[in-house]
Amino acid sequence: MDGKNWLKLAIFLCLIAFSTGRELKVKANNEHHAAVYNHTLATILVEYASAVYVSDLTELFTWTCSRCNDLTKGFQILELIVDVQRCLQAFVGVAQDLNAILIAFRGTQESSLQNWIEDLYWKQHDMSYPGMEGAMVHHGFYSAYHNTSLRPGVLSAVKRAKELYGDIQIIVTGHSMGGAMAAFCGLDLTVHFGCQNISVMTFGQPRIGNAAFVSYYRERVPNTIRVTNGHDIVPHLPPYYHYFPHKTYRHFPREVWLYDLGFGSLVYTVEKVCDNSGEDPSCSRSVSGNSITDHLRYFGVKLSCDVSAGCRIVMDNGLAAYRRADSDGNVIFSRDIYSSVLRMNVEPSEEGRSL
Repeated sequence: MDGKNWLKLAIFLCLIAFSTGRELKVKANNEHHAAVYNHTLATILVEYASAVYVSDLTELFTWTCSRCNDLTKGFQILELIVDVQRCLQAFVGVAQDLNAILIAFRGTQESSLQNWIEDLYWKQHDMSYPGMEGAMVHHGFYSAYHNTSLRPGVLSAVKRAKELYGDIQIIVTGHSMGGAMAAFCGLDLTVHFGCQNISVMTFGQPRIGNAAFVSYYRERVPNTIRVTNGHDIVPHLPPYYHYFPHKTYRHFPREVWLYDLGFGSLVYTVEKVCDNSGEDPSCSRSVSGNSITDHLRYFGVKLSCDVSAGCRIVMDNGLAAYRRADSDGNVIFSRDIYSSVLRMNVEPSEEGRSL
């Protein structure tokens, strides 16, 4: 190795040491109720956030799709909900390696992502959050969870799973708009259904409420992590206006920002644990949000649909026994967990205690 390459290597190692030291310092100063970031759990949950995009419902329900292996192998879906009218999808199941009930929401279809992003630049779609004076939330994201077939399907599955497994941890995840719905779901389970063991981890999530809502959320669902990637455009939306702190939408904590550091082929991905404000100016807000590419891949995992045909779904006749539909044509595939799943130990594992 010549002198120039040695110099590059030395600089690169110094940058790694600097970034690592900075991260440890942030962790040491966490507030008491702040979520603790777990890298291993993040790499597992991003695979669930990817799998929920699968359009072949037979492969997804039986967990045999190409995305249904690796770190998620052995997962069993209890309920798969497809809101055909609004092009939404979610599932609830049991991850035995995490000793947890896991809920995943699909994000925006690629065919409508560009229009959705353009809409978020100009509109906040305010509506009052029930039961909290002054709390405003994005009407579209709120409605996608609360006013569709997703919420009753998810709640029904969670109720049945808790009857069998007891008070094990519930982990909610999602990407993009799916992350927004995951946050509303985590809050819903906590506030309206008394669930105490809730963890939320989202990827590329947009802002969903104002400062009053953020305060309300962070007190009730403190074990929340938002992972953001590089110049991902979506976490910058709707735009944050620091001149109007009470009106503008804000992120709730805690953010973990992924960014690349290095030279040429020597690239190291930093996972920076940000402060507990939700709007750390040294994290994703320190760069321009101008990349859709960064939005569609986290930890090297694809977070988009496997077909480009809008809301097209695929399934075979083998799912007929599990299927029921409502009057609007929305479908739910439900498994009888009492006959197909063995009871797990109700004590949460160390891996499942925190994000």
